[in-house]
Amino acid sequence: MDSILVTGNGPLNGQIPIAGAKNACLTLMPATLLSEEPLTLTNAPRLSDIKTMTLLLQSLGAEVSALQDGKVLAMSSHDLTSHTADYDIVRKMRASNLVLGPMLARLGHAVVSLPGGCAIGARPMDLHIEALEALGAEIELRDGYLHAKAPGGLKGAVHEMRFASVGATENMVMAATLAKGTTVLKNAAREPEIVDLVRCLRAMGAQIAGEGTPTIEIQGVDRLHGATHQVVTDRIELGTYMLAPAICGGEVELLGGRLDLIGAFVEKLDAAGIDVAETDKGLKVSRRNGRVSAVDVTTEPFPGFPTDLQAQMMALLCTAEGTSVLEEKIFENRFMHAPELTRMGARIEVHGGTATVRGVERLKGAPVMATDLRASVSLILAGLAAEGETLVSRVYHLDRGYEHVVQKLEAVGAKIERIKG
Repeated sequence: MDSILVTGNGPLNGQIPIAGAKNACLTLMPATLLSEEPLTLTNAPRLSDIKTMTLLLQSLGAEVSALQDGKVLAMSSHDLTSHTADYDIVRKMRASNLVLGPMLARLGHAVVSLPGGCAIGARPMDLHIEALEALGAEIELRDGYLHAKAPGGLKGAVHEMRFASVGATENMVMAATLAKGTTVLKNAAREPEIVDLVRCLRAMGAQIAGEGTPTIEIQGVDRLHGATHQVVTDRIELGTYMLAPAICGGEVELLGGRLDLIGAFVEKLDAAGIDVAETDKGLKVSRRNGRVSAVDVTTEPFPGFPTDLQAQMMALLCTAEGTSVLEEKIFENRFMHAPELTRMGARIEVHGGTATVRGVERLKGAPVMATDLRASVSLILAGLAAEGETLVSRVYHLDRGYEHVVQKLEAVGAKIERIKG
């Protein structure tokens, strides 16, 4: 099993290109199931999760080709041969459940295994089920599979979600594009990945308004056509690499970075003593004089502070001056990186959904183990600023969400290498 060796060696300087968004691309790929015509995605990230979604779509009979070194995905669902998303593929990745809405809308039936993914909480399917049942779907759980059908076709409805779930919003919006009549989704999630999905669906002929607000209205159409769509910048990769110069010092420009994607995160960086400036090519990040200042962080749905940047932010605050409190309100079990950071000399106390971090002058390198995707990169960031060597094991999590992480950090002066297991 591969590991990554990081040696702390001072400030970072240079440029890091930011890839297309993993979470957007994983949502956009199932949209091909809504149409018989081709859907092409550009600016696609090259990640193991994308390969998993490719296998899932191909198992349903869709054609998926990776072009231009994987940065372009050419897809066609003109001849679907299956309506069953098998456990063997779905268990590897949470986003696999996003084939449910499109298959129901186009085929009138779908059988989808309950999903897997990182071990950061149950993340149940109840909100997805409620949303699709509001459109007239009949869904039954049997033997670990959701058996869904819409005998008379899906019909538009007004539905208010109990929680602004990103996945349930995406599933319902995709399903509603082909439903008869008008659908109004209230308390919808507002994430940039949903806005990006709607832009793609609109290019395919969907009639949707209100994306990026709590109320999305969809007027169903008879069919969708093909389109070419550019995947939005990955705001989580962006925020992660912004933290590299924040932790190590120096100045790094993030190519393709956009402030509107990470406003709440930038506000916390500013409070901690990190400068973020817009450039012609993206965002430039540098640390002000001395140690960073402690700040309190509470994760919230967009436009709040992203849960997917909480672990990385904790790595920064481990060496801040003062005491920081991080409150995790999105997922349970999402402080599994805290004991590993403690092995590096961090002072962290976790009580339920709250972590208290008392900053230390300097972390020390140690052997640590990645427990999930974002935890793995938080340990790498901590290692960049630690004294000595940090060996991060179980980095297969990393490949799910970050392409070429070693090369990107090496390019700005980090001392980092991947060790084949």
